[in-house]
Amino acid sequence: MTRLPAGAQPVLFAILTTGFASFMVAAIATARAIGAGPGFFHAWIAGWLWSWPVAATAMYCVAPGIRRFLARICDKA
Repeated sequence: MTRLPAGAQPVLFAILTTGFASFMVAAIATARAIGAGPGFFHAWIAGWLWSWPVAATAMYCVAPGIRRFLARICDKA
């Protein structure tokens, strides 16, 4: 199997983690807003498809600053 280059890891990390997190958050927010009745699944997926690109872009942009901040306040491994 062909492996991806190491430089792809930050982008892929942002995409995968925000995909999972926004999927779960969209489900909870949709359930609270409209209940788990008819139309829930469509509303959930529609909300998630709009929120995921926003979350992934935001994570990719803020992650370097967060890593630098954490490097300053945490002990080295």
